[in-house]
Amino acid sequence: MSITIISAAQIGMTAVPVHVEADIASGLPKFNIVGLPDTAIRESKDRVRAAITNSGLEFPRTHVTVNLAPADVKKEGPHYDFPIAVSILLRDAMITVVDHAVLDYAVLVGELALDGSLRSVADALSVAIMMRDRGFKKLYLPIACAPIAALVRDIEVYPVSSLAAFVEFLAGHETLPRYAPTHNEPMPVSYDVDFSHVHGQAHAKRALEIAAAGGHNVLLSGPPGAGKTMLARALPSILPPLTDDEAMEVTHVRSLAGLLRDDLSLVRARPFRSPHHTASAIALMGGGTYPRPGEVTLAHRGVLFLDELPEFGRHTIEGLRQPLEDGQVTVSRANGTMTFPARFMLVAAKNPCPCGFLNGGAERCRCSSMSVLKYQKKISGPLLDRIDIVLEVPALHVDEIARSTANAETSASVRMRVNTARDRQKNRYKKIGIHTNAELKNAHLNSCAHMTSGAEDLLKHAVASRHLSARSYYRTIKLALTIADLANSDTIETNHIAEALSYRPRSNQTQS
Repeated sequence: MSITIISAAQIGMTAVPVHVEADIASGLPKFNIVGLPDTAIRESKDRVRAAITNSGLEFPRTHVTVNLAPADVKKEGPHYDFPIAVSILLRDAMITVVDHAVLDYAVLVGELALDGSLRSVADALSVAIMMRDRGFKKLYLPIACAPIAALVRDIEVYPVSSLAAFVEFLAGHETLPRYAPTHNEPMPVSYDVDFSHVHGQAHAKRALEIAAAGGHNVLLSGPPGAGKTMLARALPSILPPLTDDEAMEVTHVRSLAGLLRDDLSLVRARPFRSPHHTASAIALMGGGTYPRPGEVTLAHRGVLFLDELPEFGRHTIEGLRQPLEDGQVTVSRANGTMTFPARFMLVAAKNPCPCGFLNGGAERCRCSSMSVLKYQKKISGPLLDRIDIVLEVPALHVDEIARSTANAETSASVRMRVNTARDRQKNRYKKIGIHTNAELKNAHLNSCAHMTSGAEDLLKHAVASRHLSARSYYRTIKLALTIADLANSDTIETNHIAEALSYRPRSNQTQS
């Protein structure tokens, strides 16, 4: 007869139940683990053996087989140590369980130290979410993981200090208190860069306000030192605060990446990711032998800033097409296909030419027309077509640089307008399950976006004269709808369409 303990396997962003079965048979001493274990699990044989022995218990001196089912799911990581040890002890009758109800609908995860103590694992939050969705009730895990697992409601979290302590609990000699999370008010989110820190660039600030209000993508083009990077870094400070569901999504992603803060609380700040232009396609999109999330997923519900966009590899940035359209990225490898969330705002920056000074005065630029054209063509038309706002950021005049920013508008006041516009969108889209205009599907435009006849005529004329693609047509309407939301207007007016068109790339820059 075998004894089954429930654990969990991480597959992409989700966890699935794994049945840990131990069997002890007569024969020469041998310890086998089957069920597609990776190297970390195969090495757990030595950790489990030492932990059981150093906990004052006896490891079976016979043939021990542990099966991790289902057998066709790849198992990774050291968090199976704890359930493997418990299943062996139960099968060998080394543990007397006073109340079997404590193991009903229960999940065990944890890495074992050689002395039997439990060490933290990276996927505790994924396991807790899986338990909530599948009806499991009790989670036994290392003490250090309890705060993050307790963020998920409707499950009972029990921190365990060591294998010996858990054995005493099952035998009824010790109690194992349920973890009681402290519900403190979230701390206000602080930002390194405020809109008031940016000198001049009122036109760019207006464009970023529109982008933040509707979740639109932005490309900033201008000479070095014009303030493109500072504008991008100030963008998160005007975005609305994360909702509880969004904070859970961001926290989940960061927990899998090992990027959680020491306090293990919900992440309340929107992500801002800025990978270097030498980043590979796998680093940006995700992947590996066993696919892991990349920068587009780490930027989920936040901002992905790609500075010096033309310097990124062509193959690397072309991979952005799918996540920009779908809000998710699918990574296919020989070992499986994983889908990761990737609902982010893309903010990219570039120079007008290789030296950067094409628009800063002809006498300063030394680039040939051919090199300028080659540089600009590094960004493909299909990718540019997916960017809603293409903006020129001119060099600052000396008077703007020297002018004090003491009376400049702060991010807090801009964020209030952005929040108001976002609230209008939430109310408008509550029946179709989206949050921003950028997420709006083309099929819903007719019912959600109402234009005046003058606005419609202007858009049709622009599409014909500028040879805009069908994608540009729909994206212009979505952008104009955001401008109307900021103006607290229920109808898209002519001036809203005109402003939206001013941000669209010219037809000679875009190819379908």
